[in-house]
Amino acid sequence: MEKIGFIGTGVMGRSMAGHLLKAGHPLTVYTRTRSKAEPLLAEGATWADSPADLAARSEVVITMVGYPDDVRQLYLGDDGLIAHAPRGATLIDMTTSDPLLAVEIHKAAKEKGLAVLDAPVSGGDVGAREARLTIMVGGDSDAFLAVLPVLEVMGKNIVLQGGPGSGQHTKMVNQIAIAAGMVGMCEAITYARRAGLDPEKVLECISGGAAGSWSLSNYGPRILKGDYAPGFYVKHFIKDMRIALESARAMQFDTPGLALAERLYSQLADEGGGDLGTQALYRVIDRQARNQGEG
Repeated sequence: MEKIGFIGTGVMGRSMAGHLLKAGHPLTVYTRTRSKAEPLLAEGATWADSPADLAARSEVVITMVGYPDDVRQLYLGDDGLIAHAPRGATLIDMTTSDPLLAVEIHKAAKEKGLAVLDAPVSGGDVGAREARLTIMVGGDSDAFLAVLPVLEVMGKNIVLQGGPGSGQHTKMVNQIAIAAGMVGMCEAITYARRAGLDPEKVLECISGGAAGSWSLSNYGPRILKGDYAPGFYVKHFIKDMRIALESARAMQFDTPGLALAERLYSQLADEGGGDLGTQALYRVIDRQARNQGEG
């Protein structure tokens, strides 16, 4: 079994790393806040004092961090993964990040005799816990095939989309589709309540029809319960949407639905909702409806 290093044990990363450990892989972990890794350490994972230390011990390194700046420092910094990973190692960035950065990292790694894949995921906390994430991969096909058994421990729908950066571009497609859908879902629930309907019955009815979606089935019930705990953080979704907006502008086309969603989510974050789950967008849309009704 490959020696795996895992960096980033947050809401999703903790479950993903746990599946690798249970599958029998020797696992080394690092995160800026060690307490987040304690459950994995208790189950048999080994702690690394730095990313460089982790890279030196690993045949495969997986990263699941927050922002493109984190990815850049982690991979390209003097004490980063590329500088310290052994020749022949494979580095897999599962963070949702900038496609152009993924290309830059691939080039730098290849010069050091390393393989790199950009492999962002979709499925949220539920998909991570149940090991059925969708994994969108960009990079060389031989590197992909070599680590496919590792990826299959964490996900079910795993597709090599193309060369370096293709995984990140695919994730942008995913986030664009989700962004407009989240706005529509929150508006729909608000409408149902203001119309005097039983929203649970409404969701039960429409989820099996043309309006059905993963977000509606998974986040709709959470909204009805007032559960805004993060399966995916608002602050990270805003980051994703801004990357997608920048990428679309670089390709010279507008994304008005995405722009609206980014504006509404930014409003939620400005009100202190950055650490809530993405379903908390309902708060903004419901409040706007209430204010309009009172006006």
